[in-house]
Amino acid sequence: MSTAGSQEPASERPDRVRLIGAALLLALVLFVAFRGPWVERLQAAWFDVHQSLWPRQVATLPVTVVAIDQKSLLEIGQWPWPRNVLARLLRVIHRAEPAAIGINILMPEPDALSPERLLAQAQVEDRMLAEALRALPTHDAQLAKAVAAVPAVLVVAGTAEPTRQTLRAAPVTVHGMAPPSSDATATRLALPEYPGAVTSIDELDSRAGGWGLISAESSRGVIRRMPTVASIDGTLLPSLAVEMLRVAQRAPSLRLAVSGSEVRSVTVGRLHVPTEADGAVRVHFSPHLAQRFVSAVDVLDGQVRESELRGQLVLIGLTGVALQEYQNTPIGQRMSGSEIQAQLMENLLDGSMLQRPAWAPKLEAAVLLVLGALLLWAVPRWRTYPAALLLLACVALPILLAFGAFRWHQLLFDALTPSLSLLLFFGVLLLLTLAESTQHERRLQQLVQAQREDGARLAGELQAAQQVQTANLPRPETLHGDPRVELHTTLQPAREVGGDLYDFFMLDERRLFLLIGDVAGKGLSASIFMAVSKALYKSAMLRTPEADIGAIMVVANHEVSRDNPGNLFVTCFAAILDLESGELHYCNAGHDNPYRLHAGYDAPRRIADGDGPPLCAMPDFDYRGARTRLLPGELLCLMTDGVTEAQTPDGQLYGNQRLQHLLLELQRRGATARELVEALRSDVSAFAAGAEAADDLTILALRWHGPAGAAG
Repeated sequence: MSTAGSQEPASERPDRVRLIGAALLLALVLFVAFRGPWVERLQAAWFDVHQSLWPRQVATLPVTVVAIDQKSLLEIGQWPWPRNVLARLLRVIHRAEPAAIGINILMPEPDALSPERLLAQAQVEDRMLAEALRALPTHDAQLAKAVAAVPAVLVVAGTAEPTRQTLRAAPVTVHGMAPPSSDATATRLALPEYPGAVTSIDELDSRAGGWGLISAESSRGVIRRMPTVASIDGTLLPSLAVEMLRVAQRAPSLRLAVSGSEVRSVTVGRLHVPTEADGAVRVHFSPHLAQRFVSAVDVLDGQVRESELRGQLVLIGLTGVALQEYQNTPIGQRMSGSEIQAQLMENLLDGSMLQRPAWAPKLEAAVLLVLGALLLWAVPRWRTYPAALLLLACVALPILLAFGAFRWHQLLFDALTPSLSLLLFFGVLLLLTLAESTQHERRLQQLVQAQREDGARLAGELQAAQQVQTANLPRPETLHGDPRVELHTTLQPAREVGGDLYDFFMLDERRLFLLIGDVAGKGLSASIFMAVSKALYKSAMLRTPEADIGAIMVVANHEVSRDNPGNLFVTCFAAILDLESGELHYCNAGHDNPYRLHAGYDAPRRIADGDGPPLCAMPDFDYRGARTRLLPGELLCLMTDGVTEAQTPDGQLYGNQRLQHLLLELQRRGATARELVEALRSDVSAFAAGAEAADDLTILALRWHGPAGAAG
C-alpha cells in the first residue's frame, strides 16, 4: 500500500531523539566542565546552602577580638582615638601574654591628635606651654614603642594602582615545580595580584613583628574565600590571619608549595594548610558569637581578666557603627572584617576549612554524563511516570551524596548544576519524545484512514463477491411447482464468502440432480475454488446426463485436479433422484453421509456406501456409485461439517450426538424440509452463542412425496 510504504521506520524515530539528546547532553557536560560564569554563580549559591544548613560548630575560641565598639566610643570618644590610647591598649593586652596581637587598623598618616600636630595647627602665645608640648613624645612614637614591645602584626591593603610606600613582608619560600621560567616570581603564580599597597606610616610599620594583608575579593558581595598569600608588585605577602599564626609560632618564614603556577599549600611553622590553586582557602563560617569579642574599653579599665587573653591570638579591630563596612557571609549574617579574620584563623588552626577538590568538576561532569545517558536510554522507551521517577532518583542521588560529603568531610561538590542540567535535559527529551509520538500518531492516523478506505473497498468487493456467489446458487422456488418433491437449503459462510457449495437442477422431467460439497478452507480462496469446482462438476454432468454417477465423479475429479495450484481438495456428495420411482443414484467423495428421516424409521438412518476420497486427493481414483430407494414422504438431509464442528465460546463442539437427537425429534414431528433446515440452523446458532464460526455451514433438505405427490 502506498501510504504504508511512505511511513518512516519506527526504529528511526527513537534514534533521532537519542541523536539530538546526545548532542544536548554533550553540550551540557561541556558547560558544567568548563565552569562558565553561570555555573560559578550556581555553585556559589549551592555551597552557601550547605553552610546555612550546617554552619561550623565552634569547640574552642583561640582568637579574641578586642573590639573598638559602640561602648568604647561612648566612653573614650569618637574615632579616631589618639594613638597613645592604642599604645596603652597594646600594653594592657601585652601584660596578659597573648600569642600574637594583630592590629586590624590601617594608619597611613601621622596621628592628627598628636601634640606636635596640634601645636602646628594652633597659635599658642604662651612660650612655655609651646615648649612643654614640644617636649612631649608624639603619639605615633608612643604607639611605635608599644608595637615594638609586643608580637604585633600590622595590616596592609592592596591597591589597584602602584604606590611608592615601602612594603615590608616576612620571607616566603617557594618550593616545588617552578613555573616555566628561571624567574619563579610571584607574578607567575596563580595568586591574587595587586600593583601597589597601603601600609601604616613607616614609624609604625618598621617596628612591627609582622605584616598581613587584609584585602579579599568578594564573590558578588559575599565573602566565601580568603587568600593565604598574595603578590604586591611581585612581593609575596601573607594574609593577616596567616601572618598572626607565623608570629605566634615565632616562625622566621612561610613555605609555599607549588606545582607549576598553581599553589598547593602554605606551611606556617608546624601548621600545614592545603589551599586551592590561587592560594585561597574556603572559610567554614560559624554563626556570630558574642564570646569571641571583648570591648576595648573593658580591657583598658581592667574588667577583662588576663587569663582570658593569655595565649590567645588577639585581634584589635573596629566594630562600632559606621566605622567600617560589614561583609555578607554564606550563612546569611553580616560580619566585620575582624570577625571574618578571626574565623579564618579558627579554620586554619582546627583544620575545618572547606575543601573543593581539583578533580571535582571532572567528577561532576562525569556524573552528569552517566545519569544523562541513563535518561537518554530510558525516556524514549519508558512511560512518563516511571521515567519521571528515574529522573527524581537521578537528581536526588548526587544531592544526597553532596550533602553527605559536606556534612562529614567538609568537601564541596556541586550537585545543583548537574541536577538542573538533568531537569533541562529530561524536559527536552520529553518534548522531543512527545513531538515524535505526535508525528507518529499522525502518521498512524493517516495509515489507519488509508487502511479503512482499503478495507471498505475490500469489503465492498467481498460483498459483491458474496452477491455473485449467492446469485449462482439455485433457488428452491424453482421446484415449488412439482408436487413430487419439496426442497429447502441454507448456506452461511464463515466469512463474507465461503467454500461450501450446493446445486440442484432437473436433468429431465423425472430426474433431479443434487450436489453438496465443502472445499478444505474458508474465505476468498475457498470461495473461488468452490465456484470453479461447482462449474466443472455441473459441466461434466450436463455433457453426459445419462452417465453413471460414479463416472461423473471420476470426470469431475480429473477436471478439478487439473488446475489446482493451491493443492485444495473438495468433499462432495452427488446424487440423481428419480422423482417417479424414488430411486436414488449417488456417489460420496469424502463427504459426511446424508441422513434419511421417515416416520417408519425408529431413528434417522444414514447412507453409508458409495464412498471414495475427496476430489483432488487422488486424481486417478475410480469412483463407484451406489443406489437406494426412498420411501414416499422420506426426508433426505445433506449438510457440511460446519454443523457438527460449530463451537461455543469456550470451545465445545456441537457434535453428532446433539445433531442426531435433534433429527430424531424432527422425524417424530414429521417436519417439512423447510422446518428441518430452519430448526437445525437455529439450534446451531443458539449453541454457538455468538462465537465466531469455525467453518461454513450448508444444509440441504429434500422430501420425496412420491410419484403422485402423495406422502407414503
